[in-house]
Amino acid sequence: MKVPFSPPDITEAEIKEVSEALRSGWITTGPRTKKLENEVREMTGAAGAACLNSATACEELALRLFEIGPGDEVIVPAYTYTSTASCVAHVGATIRMVDIEEDSYEINYDQLEAAINEHTKAVVPVDLGGVMCDYDRIREIVERKKSLFKPASRYQEALGRVLILSDAAHAFGAKRRLQEGWVHAGAAADFTSFSFHAVKNFTTAEGGALTWKEIPGISNEEIYKQLMLFSLHGQSKDALAKTQLGAWEYDIVGTWYKCNMTDVVAAIGLVQMERYPEMLKRRQELIRRYTEGIACDEVEVITHFTEDNISSGHLMLVRIPSYSEEDRNTLIRKMAEADIATNVHYKPLPMHTAYKNLGFKIEDYPNAYARFACEITLPLHTLLTDEMQDYVIEQFNALR
Repeated sequence: MKVPFSPPDITEAEIKEVSEALRSGWITTGPRTKKLENEVREMTGAAGAACLNSATACEELALRLFEIGPGDEVIVPAYTYTSTASCVAHVGATIRMVDIEEDSYEINYDQLEAAINEHTKAVVPVDLGGVMCDYDRIREIVERKKSLFKPASRYQEALGRVLILSDAAHAFGAKRRLQEGWVHAGAAADFTSFSFHAVKNFTTAEGGALTWKEIPGISNEEIYKQLMLFSLHGQSKDALAKTQLGAWEYDIVGTWYKCNMTDVVAAIGLVQMERYPEMLKRRQELIRRYTEGIACDEVEVITHFTEDNISSGHLMLVRIPSYSEEDRNTLIRKMAEADIATNVHYKPLPMHTAYKNLGFKIEDYPNAYARFACEITLPLHTLLTDEMQDYVIEQFNALR
């Protein structure tokens, strides 16, 4: 039996909607993209939403919105994918890296608090695997450190403290019980970036969405307009507005970027949104079956569901604490020989050449290394049948 790691779950309904978008004559940013933005905003409970071509673009534009750049510091965890930190480098700010908690995949909250200084402008917590971080605790930390904050732009002044910019690439559909009650990913942090990449629970093939909470003194309309300007070369009219009779003329108000979402990919997202509740339900069932099938004293599985946290169920992260990195890699090869595709999430950033060249050393992040060395990610997707999953469980238990 061949078990792929994370194929996209695309049905005839998505294909039909994309075909209709193609036949409509409108294939770039247009009515379908705008409709998807509204649905993302409504689902998450956010004040606003903008769909772009990737979560990376979403995070970078949020940093640019706050004019974070050279001389500023942005705090990120060591245990994440490169896009969390590379966006900081894109805007010219300094990456300030901290470890994760010893017993979880979440950012180390004590180290986060210690790392905040007068140069800190943002923190980027990561909802790894779809499990939301403790945003109450992060908000308490940045509030306690407000006296150190030195605003250098209008948006920074309006916020009045360090920006909480959530990397929720894995967490679309997740929610957590916070002080104000149950809050969806997308409405917990000041700004949140989602990924709709092909391997994600909710996909548009490529794409993402940036959502935000209200900022006192700055309207949601202004935020959205600025993001649209950033995403389309600083052009004062998008293509849809320019099609109005006699409305060809436009201005370029800034030498900005090109990262808009198109209606072709938004069409996929509109159908995925209709299907998503059932897709999340299936992921919950698959996680339950995995947990019952492989959990034991020798194996640790990520906790996706508690009384206070409902994950999006994106990744099935499994650790075998007694394993070395070599043991883990051997198991991955054995699983591959059994036609089961697995993965590792993640190789910590300080182990990659780009971040070594920036001066980061894995020895400074022992918790991140300990999580990585014995971690293996099992297939978890809505095309996974019960029979396929039973085979994965059987082989994993036999080969480990």
